[in-house]
Amino acid sequence: MKRSEINYIIRDAEGFFKEQQFHLPPWAYWLPEEWKGKYQTCSEIIDHQLGWDITDFGSSDFNNSGLLLFTIRNGSIKKDQKKYCEKIMIVRENQIVPMHFHWSKTEDIINRGGGNLVIELYLADKNNQISDRPFTASVDGVARNFNPGYKLILTPGESITLTPYLVHRFYGESGTGNILVGEVSSVNDDKSDNCFIDNIGRFPTIDEDEKPLHLLISDYSNFI
Repeated sequence: MKRSEINYIIRDAEGFFKEQQFHLPPWAYWLPEEWKGKYQTCSEIIDHQLGWDITDFGSSDFNNSGLLLFTIRNGSIKKDQKKYCEKIMIVRENQIVPMHFHWSKTEDIINRGGGNLVIELYLADKNNQISDRPFTASVDGVARNFNPGYKLILTPGESITLTPYLVHRFYGESGTGNILVGEVSSVNDDKSDNCFIDNIGRFPTIDEDEKPLHLLISDYSNFI
């Protein structure tokens, strides 16, 4: 992805967050130079990968296959501290987050506002492949039975609990607008707990065609 595209996506996201009256922490808006010399005081942000996260999953087509995330808080699987994570995401109409599941993480995916979120659901087997078995999942605390491939539509305020090995892909329902999506989960580790059904990339290679507006979590090691 080009840095200019990433900067545009962040500016667009800031407008959508404002429209939805969702507020990020002050450091979300720091310029790259404002991070210099702050590792000691900001080590939790840096080490736990809090902040802006934008990916096209290696597609080179963010609008059709991509996601903007901002990790607000997160613990560490190596430290006996926070045992939870919170993210806010923006999913665009028809923008697909590819099929994947987690070996360890349990997460609630919540439609916080905007359009409708479509989640396609399957169960993985112990070989990390999609199975043809039916399964049960909790939708706003209500147990529901699903057949593989069911497309659950979450309207604003609705949520689903995704347990380990519950395969999912999601996208914004056509004609309903962009969606503000929340995630509340156990500790998140994107480097070791994502299993994508197809062999795709999680973090983009960036063409630095202009200066970063704000740092991504993948930028910290290069700028701080």
